[in-house]
Amino acid sequence: MTKMLDDYALLSPLRYTNNWLKIGVVGFGILMGISSQAPLVPFSIAICMSLATLIFGRVPPKFYLKLLMGPAVFVVFSVIIIAFFFGGGPELFGFNVLDYRLGVNTGGLSMAFLVFSRTLGGMCCLFFLALTTPMVELFSVLKKTRLPDSFIELSMMMYRYIFVFLDVAWCIKHAQTVRLGYHDLRTSLNSMAMLCSTLFLRSWEQGEKTFVAMNARCYDGKMMIFEEKRPVKFSEVALSLGYMVTIVGVWYVSNGMLEASLW
Repeated sequence: MTKMLDDYALLSPLRYTNNWLKIGVVGFGILMGISSQAPLVPFSIAICMSLATLIFGRVPPKFYLKLLMGPAVFVVFSVIIIAFFFGGGPELFGFNVLDYRLGVNTGGLSMAFLVFSRTLGGMCCLFFLALTTPMVELFSVLKKTRLPDSFIELSMMMYRYIFVFLDVAWCIKHAQTVRLGYHDLRTSLNSMAMLCSTLFLRSWEQGEKTFVAMNARCYDGKMMIFEEKRPVKFSEVALSLGYMVTIVGVWYVSNGMLEASLW
């Protein structure tokens, strides 16, 4: 099976960087991106976070681009709808469909471009965190935020068994495929129904086994989560501050240019 995000996070050199620093950098990028009224800021954030992921995180560029292409398909459809049905101003181009005029105006195109840039910037920020920080360490950070223990424990179990049941589903589907279980529509539907029912029963049985195993180990309602203390290095702080200052500067310049154009 192909590598998961956690596989790259476990091998990333940035895994040993302080988790709170990475979360702060990502949160700063997302907040600056959604607060900007000009697309230059989110694009700058996307470029900076992508370079950090590829250079410092040593993520293969081919895999990173493939990762971005998944949600990009939905973003493109959303941007097209915004361009045609929102905004105002002079019409740039259009056509008639059953006596209904569909056109793209300047306001709609600007809004679509801004939404696309914000989405791209947010995606790059979240992928930076996902590709450089294992999920187990994120759970330890959540533990420090004093969220309910039951919420964190359920999240940990759900995350753990997603991959377990994905592997089971893949094995079952492979066995069905070699037995011609998907050679036409009827057998495909039958095989998919059998796969879903088997996976449901497996998950139910695994849940009962997990409950018995936890009780046998004196489970008292709390799971211990250990966090490795990682001091923040001066170089990491300097690089993060340089990134933040650059984005703030771009934010002020772009918003000032936008206000000047409106006047």
